[in-house]
Amino acid sequence: MTSPADATTAEVPLEVLVSRAFGPEAFFELGGLLPELAEDLSGIEDRLKGALPSDFPPLTEAVLYACTTGGKRLRPLLMAAAHRALGVTSTKPIHALAAAFQLIHTASLIHDDVIDHADQRRGRPSVLRAFGLPSAIVAGDYLYVRAFELAGEYPQAIILRCGEACANLAEGEMLQEAGRFDLTVSRDQYLRIVTRKTATIVSAALASVGDVAGSTAPVVEALAAYGRAVGIAFQLRDDLLDAYGEPDLLGKPLYADFREGNPTLLSLEAYQHLQGRSKAEYERLFARREKRPRELARLRTLTDMTPAPRLVEAEGRHWAAAAIRALDPIPPGPYRSLLERLANAAATRRY
Repeated sequence: MTSPADATTAEVPLEVLVSRAFGPEAFFELGGLLPELAEDLSGIEDRLKGALPSDFPPLTEAVLYACTTGGKRLRPLLMAAAHRALGVTSTKPIHALAAAFQLIHTASLIHDDVIDHADQRRGRPSVLRAFGLPSAIVAGDYLYVRAFELAGEYPQAIILRCGEACANLAEGEMLQEAGRFDLTVSRDQYLRIVTRKTATIVSAALASVGDVAGSTAPVVEALAAYGRAVGIAFQLRDDLLDAYGEPDLLGKPLYADFREGNPTLLSLEAYQHLQGRSKAEYERLFARREKRPRELARLRTLTDMTPAPRLVEAEGRHWAAAAIRALDPIPPGPYRSLLERLANAAATRRY
């Protein structure tokens, strides 16, 4: 059993997060925003951690472990930046809301690891591996409940939006499960899965920020559209990094999508561009329920023979550009510029 000491790890400092996401030049350019943002994220983190304790110590240990993984915390950062871009002087009104959406995200990751039988998450054992299957399922359920307790501090419309986003997430998971090991899944079906599993949560979070700030309907819709596009760009990059990333940066092994038979735009494009024996081999290997390391490497080699990596990267940049265009109703300023950089970073990040 993992000890409480093992379950505590420092979160990525904001300075490191910005440098990794945008590069050192951007860090210096945005440096003036960092003190405010660091204070914002600290307040959100306090609300998040305050929601975790349970009367049952093993459950508290499991959820603390899940929520202290050194993760990027990009969703709270997006929410804080969006709130400040609307001209507020304090993000305290959205701290509980940002904590709620972060808990929803973390719960979904725990359940994803259960479904995918994942042993690692961000460079250390997953909750599934560290605490076992029953505890992982219960920990994810518990975080969803705590998230809705935090969301309960807000108007009914926001609570309903959170609920709809979670329902979309569950539907996306079922759509993905139905298409496992099937390379005939359409591009539209893939985008439906990505939208439900990833983009809807980001969209709902940012639209809710607009509501809390008392924004007009066009501004709320702009934030929703921005979040949706950023979420899609983020997932497309995730798919690419799963085959072409650096395991040490990602904190997990490569080829999870190949291994689990999850059709992504990368594998769908590769399959469409291969011909003859190579196409048949790709389909045969992808369909295997148990794949050996050399078979995973062969899928990567076959993918390299196609324009798929370049096409997926271009698609991610397309969605990042769409996110930036969606920000037109937001007043110009340093925080809108930060949101634009975050959109570009979603499509170009290395981890």
